[in-house]
Amino acid sequence: MNIKSRLLLVVLAIMLVVLGGSLGFYLLFGAQQSFMDCMYMTVISITSVGFGEVIPITGNVPAEIFTMVVITFGMGIGLYGLSTLTALLIEGELSGILRKNKMSKKIEKLTNHFIVCGGGTTGKPLLVELMKNREAVVLVERDEEILASCAEIPELLFVEGDATEDRNLVAAGIERAAGILIGLPEDKDNLYVTMTARMLNKRIRIISKMTDAKLEAKLKKAGADSVVSPNNIGALRMASEMIRPTVVDFLDSMLRSKQGNLRIHQILVSENSPAVDKTLIEAGLKDKFGLLVLGARHQKGEIEFNPSATQRLAAGTTLIVMGDVDDIARARKSF
Repeated sequence: MNIKSRLLLVVLAIMLVVLGGSLGFYLLFGAQQSFMDCMYMTVISITSVGFGEVIPITGNVPAEIFTMVVITFGMGIGLYGLSTLTALLIEGELSGILRKNKMSKKIEKLTNHFIVCGGGTTGKPLLVELMKNREAVVLVERDEEILASCAEIPELLFVEGDATEDRNLVAAGIERAAGILIGLPEDKDNLYVTMTARMLNKRIRIISKMTDAKLEAKLKKAGADSVVSPNNIGALRMASEMIRPTVVDFLDSMLRSKQGNLRIHQILVSENSPAVDKTLIEAGLKDKFGLLVLGARHQKGEIEFNPSATQRLAAGTTLIVMGDVDDIARARKSF
């Protein structure tokens, strides 16, 4: 039973005892006492404040027996309520509620963030990588054990609940999000969330996990921009480990480098960017930000590898760079 249910049970039980006690006294002394006096007698009996008898109970055996019953039930419920509040403080449930409320307020302020559905074997490494790249991320996960495991990630924001329920995606800010990554264990759930996400946000970028290759067409028709199969990725990795091990070691070393969080990332040259009409060398990606330009895509055309330093940048160009994530973040903000 969760904390809200326990507190609600205590409140309802107290109300029932007060109401039952008041009705009992009224039936016993209705001709002589008002209902308010009967309720007052019930409350002071339960709380044992010792204000004295408002209703003449002493000497009236049925009334005495009924009063003992009211006191017994009232004190029992009171002790249960006290133990519940104590458990809240000791077990940290109260602080957990306050933390979730604070987290909800932070999520409400996010824009252009990423939502990750599922924090299991696929979701947790995904969260770690996104946050290493200084991206704002919100996890949607219903399993408490998985949430506890993911909570080890510093400054992680999350919504506890089923990603297939619209209200949890809304709580994660899907209307304002830039992208959603769906990595639930079941393909049918991934398909459903993909369709729901597209309905809630027409502009959001959707990346969905897929186990059964037959569902790729359905996922894309439902609104997925890209579909990823862990089995296929694993097969490609195994092949690469066999035929190009040094290249694999280079990429792994880049991800785990102690010299900084090195990554390959992309930078979009916006219309208002000061880099428009400047050459690559004039834009200062290497001198100002320490980034290595690996490629460029012009207005969704083909990717040009190793572009010339004298090439002029146009609005809408996407540059593929390698460098420290902090330097990449600064460059993206500038461009």
